[in-house]
Amino acid sequence: MIIVSRYFAILSFLLISVHISAQSDSLELEEEQFSRYLEDQFYIGFGYNILLNKPSGAVQRNLSYNFQTGFIKDIPLNSRRNFGVGLGLGYAVNSYYSSIVATPSGNDIVYEVLNTSEFNRSKLETHSLEVPFEFRWRTSTAEEYRFWRIYAGAKLGYVFSGRSRTVTDDGTMAFSNPDIQEFQYGLMLNFGYNTWNIHVYYSLNPLLKEDTILQAGEPLDLNVLRIGLIFYIL
Repeated sequence: MIIVSRYFAILSFLLISVHISAQSDSLELEEEQFSRYLEDQFYIGFGYNILLNKPSGAVQRNLSYNFQTGFIKDIPLNSRRNFGVGLGLGYAVNSYYSSIVATPSGNDIVYEVLNTSEFNRSKLETHSLEVPFEFRWRTSTAEEYRFWRIYAGAKLGYVFSGRSRTVTDDGTMAFSNPDIQEFQYGLMLNFGYNTWNIHVYYSLNPLLKEDTILQAGEPLDLNVLRIGLIFYIL
């Protein structure tokens, strides 16, 4: 009986030790998982571009759209990892349809505000490389994939291609437009829950270079307000 009792005591001790060790390993694994998880590293977005400071008589027409996509490095700043910053690199295409018509004239470009009955479509289009920087707050955890987020920051863009295009009943005129501001920057705010997030961007410098004027002599200081949806992917 003494031998059997000792056997059960040793066995119980071993089982308890294994259980404690397993719990410890599980906790360490959970802590490691919690300490390493990242959020929202890829993004894709769609939006509508609103031209601000339009000259008198100018109107927007058709769908002035935005498409953006890219990668953001998530950098948590606290142990819970719900607050941090994000720095990324992306691509965007933006179109601006309006009654402002651009026409090449020698080495210059002439801008006029025309009646919408005089042409079918007038578009300014840009393709940009963008560098977004965000301050990030969210309610996520290592296991929770549905959460609230508020990301605010700024975005710097480099326009590597910009074109003007006018369509009339007589045909189409398209050309590369050097009057477009190469470096564009502004403030942005992204907020929402789970999949659906609102994206707002406000440009801090004009869409066209500062000395751009209409044929009538009025300055053409167009700024952009962008409103749309943005989707984040791990």
